[in-house]
Amino acid sequence: MQEDRLITIAIHTYEKAHELKNILKCEGVKVTLQNVNLSTPVVSSGIRVRIRECDLPLALRVIENIEIFAPAALKECADGSAEILVPIDFSNSSKQACFIAFRIASAHKAKIKLLHTYVDPMLTNTASLQLTDAMTFDTSADAVMEIQEEKELNKLGNSQMKEFETLLRDKMKDGVIPPVIFSSEVSEGLPEEVITDYASTHHPMLIVMGTRGANRQSRDMLGSVTAEVLDSCRSSIFTVPESPRFKTVADIREVVYFASSRQQDILALDALYRIFPEQSLSVTLASIPSKKKPKGDAEALGNLKEYCVKNYPAYTFKALQLSQSNEIEEFKVLDNQNKIELIVVPTPHKNIFARLFNPSLAHKLLFHSDIPMLSIPV
Repeated sequence: MQEDRLITIAIHTYEKAHELKNILKCEGVKVTLQNVNLSTPVVSSGIRVRIRECDLPLALRVIENIEIFAPAALKECADGSAEILVPIDFSNSSKQACFIAFRIASAHKAKIKLLHTYVDPMLTNTASLQLTDAMTFDTSADAVMEIQEEKELNKLGNSQMKEFETLLRDKMKDGVIPPVIFSSEVSEGLPEEVITDYASTHHPMLIVMGTRGANRQSRDMLGSVTAEVLDSCRSSIFTVPESPRFKTVADIREVVYFASSRQQDILALDALYRIFPEQSLSVTLASIPSKKKPKGDAEALGNLKEYCVKNYPAYTFKALQLSQSNEIEEFKVLDNQNKIELIVVPTPHKNIFARLFNPSLAHKLLFHSDIPMLSIPV
């Protein structure tokens, strides 16, 4: 391949050729237009769009996914399709989660919504202000400073988001992640509240979030936010640690599903099958005994396995009865035997008091495992 040799990649009218030139130029491709009538270029037809031969692979990726790289086309194509919400704090964890979300979105022809939130400094100072006698000092200077801090946080968030969008476009151009339509939003507020409010309004098909490693002393903000969203949000949530055991979601094979032997299992397994309809998953149905049946319900577990074999032909199934004593420890034993790549947990709705005194299994597993988890509301 001769790097400087010009080749023709398209022939358009003047307006279309000029539009394509601008798009390619923005993505780093040098473009030359030929057969342009210099005296009256607008009426010229058959304009050749030419590029260097070495830029052909990049130019083809851009042209084949023009709806992503052309802002006007993006606006036209973004409505009416399924959406995956990706909360992002620009850490390696959330970036890893974002790349996985793009692959899931590509398989479902869904769009991506990137959501970054920052906390208003006024919120962090409210408690201390309440404990101080307002008559003893002038708070006007503090208020001005807090407003300035909020503006700076908003400016920083938007700047980081633009840099991240550029990174994603570069990854798409290089073929590292599949081309997917995406948009972004930077919002002020407590992250878990902003995420939950967005999900309740827009009903994304999936939320994909990053988590810290379980070996860290603290999960920092991202881990606690993910836990809060797991407990309160009524959307399916896919949590991704910094170092998952698979390179892409297409590599997932070993899955453990925590069954409750109730009708809710059918709803959750249907949701799992919709997300990964064609993968050859090996699913272990791990049944957790109830208080009424501490030894488990072998008949119900057998019926569930029979139903799964009949209705989810792409998957294979095994059944395992857990004890009621410590499901976390038993899961660790199961993981050592099978090297689980994905945990699936049906998560029933609980009020705030139940969440405080009796955390969900998904919440517990988040802090005791470095394995990706799919929490499905039932």
